[in-house]
Parts: sequence; C-alpha cells; structure tokens
Amino acid sequence: MTRNASLNELGEFLKQRRAALSPRTVGLPETHGTRRVEGLRREEVAQLAAISTDYYTRVEQGRIQASAPILATLAQVLHLDDDQRDYLFELAGKSSARSRRRPVQKVQPQLQRVLDDLTATPAIVMGRRMDILAWNSLGAALVTNFGEIPEKKRNYTRILFTDPAMRTLYADWESVARTAVAQLRMEAAKYPDDARLSALVGELSVQDGHFRQWWAAHHVASRTIGTKTLNHPVAGKLVLDWDTLTASTDPDQQLVVWTAEVGTPSHDGLRILASWAADQHLTASSRPASSRPPTG
Repeated sequence: MTRNASLNELGEFLKQRRAALSPRTVGLPETHGTRRVEGLRREEVAQLAAISTDYYTRVEQGRIQASAPILATLAQVLHLDDDQRDYLFELAGKSSARSRRRPVQKVQPQLQRVLDDLTATPAIVMGRRMDILAWNSLGAALVTNFGEIPEKKRNYTRILFTDPAMRTLYADWESVARTAVAQLRMEAAKYPDDARLSALVGELSVQDGHFRQWWAAHHVASRTIGTKTLNHPVAGKLVLDWDTLTASTDPDQQLVVWTAEVGTPSHDGLRILASWAADQHLTASSRPASSRPPTG
C-alpha cells in the first residue's frame, strides 16, 4: 500500500470510528434535534483531542500525517481497543508500541516522613499528571480536603478547573490556572502516550473554554518556585511563597511547600490556619473524609 493510500485508509478508519460513537459515550452533552452526521462530528473529535478542527480534518482527509502523540490521543478519544490502536499506528507508519502500564504511584516513604514532620507548613506531594499523592493537614486546610475527592479525580489541574471554590481561593485564579495548564503540557511532553493524561485533557477541554484555549496555546512551564496570593475563608489574605523538592528515588514525585516570611501577616495567618486544622482533626492522606474548610 502506498503512503497516500495508507493515509486515505487511516482517514476512512477514523471516520468510521467517530461514526460509531455517540456524544453521550464520550461525555459530551446531547443536542436536541436531528444531527446531520452519524456519530461524532469532526469538531467534536478535535475538541476532545485538544487540536484544531482544521488539523483533524486534514488528518481524516489523508492530507497530512499525524504525529505519534496525536495518534495516541485520537486512539483514546475514539475508544479504540488495542488491535484498533495498533492498526491506526500501522496505517500512519508509526511505531505501534503500546503505552507501558505504569504502576500506580504511591508517595515515597522519605517524602511521607517529611510531610508528617511539617506541622506548621502546608505541603503536598504531586506525581505524574499533577496527581495529588499525599498531603499534610495544613495542606488540606489551605487548599481543599483532598481526602473527600475520589483518588482517580485527585488531580491538581482538575481541581482548579472543576471546584468553584478555587476561583475565589486564589486571588489571581486565571494566572494560577494558566500556569497549571502549562505545567500539564510539560507532563504531556514527557508522557505523550499516557492514556489517563489524554483523558484528563479531553475532559477539561470539553468542560471549560479557558482550559481549551490555554491548552491550544502550547505554553509550557516547570514546577520550580513562585508566589501565590490566596483569599482564605479561615486565615484571610495569605501571600505565600511556594517551592518544590524532587524525590531522588522517583523524579516524578515532588514535594510542594508553601511558606511565609516570619513576622508577616501571612505567617500569622498560617499559624491561625494550623490551629484551625488541629481543631478539625485533619490528618494526612490516609485520614477518613472530614469537613473541608468553609468556602464563604
């Protein structure tokens, strides 16, 4: 089969696969009235894959060759099984190596000990995809009660975009959210075939126009240091510096801590918050669900 014939066959395969799916199957809202096409529209597939409709159209028409990361995302969006995914990659002339199933990340014991010892400093451990792996009681009191969030949805970027309280907690939510999207884009570059990451991007692209716009901008950022201003319902206004410490035993795990200069109102606010957290009996990642801080 010639290259052009393969691309044409790939386009026809994509067309048939999107025709076999309904909006409800992929989490899109049902529209009233008769749809002009069977299954998903091209723009809906593009939206879920966080690519432009024009780009997807050219792929489906056999006019361009998609990259391996785009193919992996399309395979996830179109709910392809392993054989269908291999077929898609073969038509595109790409390596059909499947994503290795990575073990579920658990917080490194060294980082857990650090968390346990940090009684006056909010801290969390962030893993691949910006998943929240562990936290201390002050971290839960500062941001949200992570224990109340199902483990599979315990992701920092998802929380930022889906929890309305985050938009009032962070004084400059847009800047914080843009940075999180740029950091998630960096994660996607490290793990282009990560099915869970692709699903997260598709989910947030459908649910939030800001995420869709910022993801398409392709800005990237690493987790290093910075400053955030929070309007906390218990501690009031907090201006906190944040820093990260990477685990030497697992570079995909980072300890993120928030601190304030001694003698400042923010430092006093953290002490107030620590006292409140102690009264609420908030504990580390293994604690039972309990009341989250009030959201005002």
